[in-house]
Amino acid sequence: MNVALVFNLKRESTSEENAEPPSYSSPLKSVITSPKAIDKYAEWDTAETIDAVAHALSVIHNVTLVEADENAYERIRDGEFDIVFNIAEGMNGVSREAQVPAMLEFLGMPYTGSDPLTLATCLDKARTKEILSYHGIPTAKFVVANSYEEAVKASLRYPLFVKPLHEGSSKGIYNSSFVTEPELLKREVERILNDYEQPALVEEYLPGREFTVALLGNGSELKVFPPVEMNFNSLPSEALPIYSYEAKWLWDTKDSPIEVFRCPAPIDDTLRARMEDICKKSFEVLRCRDWCRIDVRLDAAGEPNIMEVNPLPGILPDPEEHSCFPMASRAAGLNYDEMINSVLDTALKRTGRI
Repeated sequence: MNVALVFNLKRESTSEENAEPPSYSSPLKSVITSPKAIDKYAEWDTAETIDAVAHALSVIHNVTLVEADENAYERIRDGEFDIVFNIAEGMNGVSREAQVPAMLEFLGMPYTGSDPLTLATCLDKARTKEILSYHGIPTAKFVVANSYEEAVKASLRYPLFVKPLHEGSSKGIYNSSFVTEPELLKREVERILNDYEQPALVEEYLPGREFTVALLGNGSELKVFPPVEMNFNSLPSEALPIYSYEAKWLWDTKDSPIEVFRCPAPIDDTLRARMEDICKKSFEVLRCRDWCRIDVRLDAAGEPNIMEVNPLPGILPDPEEHSCFPMASRAAGLNYDEMINSVLDTALKRTGRI
């Protein structure tokens, strides 16, 4: 089949002249400007990831690379594609992850992954939690704060956790996000409002173990891969037990990896079954499709709670970079190429192409 791989490229430089292109030939154009927040482009994919996905697909299919910039619509419209493999995070706005799928819906083009409504909903962490709560799926108590005063009025119980309402890839989540008193709460809410120009999500902190769970499939064929547990004991001594931006991108690096994960997670059958149950229910009620990664944390009673739902999971190819969906996939017996093609096959089956 003719497959378009649609992506956003994360360049190493904010200067177009110094940007290193990926290893394929493509008329890529840098859209990066000096970000107000240092992690502005953390969600976008590296050339290494894009190359790895393209290579995996090209084992079976004809692959064309399409960067999700202002020219993407014409390139997809004028191309002769059977399906789009979508890993694009989008460029602007709180519904940016929905941009490419909405364009594809307009063109009547089949694609991998969730639809625009689900992608936009899951990037709004509060809307996600409201839907989960309505369906009786445990999630931490929270408030959306457009000011410090709104956060205080909610009367949530300390300690609290503060993060941006509309971000992924641990953007805006730092060691400082854990707050124990009003002064720290004020500082963190104002940091989110100023640096990310969006409301802050303030949650009651869950003190238990943290996991992430990868899912692949649809309906009765939905599979749950072995859960991944965060090993917070491996972090620097000053680090709090949270999977922060520092832990994800600064402390655990390809050149200096730390054992920040355990996969499969060492858990008993009861907890595993409970986590699988609420993750499957979350996948279904949020109408996710094909694949997803769901973050779970235990509360003080040991009950798993859904933290976030990620229908566009990160897929770094190098095992040394500890990307959780590929890690869980390997634990389930699939190598990287098999994982990528399984996602495509799942979408092809859902859309009646195979």
